Amino acid sequence: MDIAHFNARWLKAWSDKDVEQLLGFYTGDCRYVDPQVPLGLEGREALGAYLTGLFAATPPMRYDPDEVWPIPGGFCGRWFCVMGLDPKAGPALRGFDLVLLRDGLIAVNEVFTHALPAASGA
Repeated sequence: MDIAHFNARWLKAWSDKDVEQLLGFYTGDCRYVDPQVPLGLEGREALGAYLTGLFAATPPMRYDPDEVWPIPGGFCGRWFCVMGLDPKAGPALRGFDLVLLRDGLIAVNEVFTHALPAASGA
């Protein structure tokens, strides 16, 4: 698997706020954790409900891949995200995903983020 290509397509689906396409990257029994759900979510259905609410409550966001590193069973990927229509005015995040794969799909996804000044790294 070309993890850089997989990661870029996956982050594009995040940028597009395309819940159905995103769910296609995950196993049915996936586990997802991010700062908003620190105890995690189990399963594609729970993830879909979470993403639907999250995307409805957030401004446009663009995720740009930075680097990926293969690890046993998956990869780690760092990205930058700018929020809002004007990337120079909106807040920015740097994030890191721990991704464990099973049969080419994401079985475990843990997301770590921190805020950056607007337009940093993007």
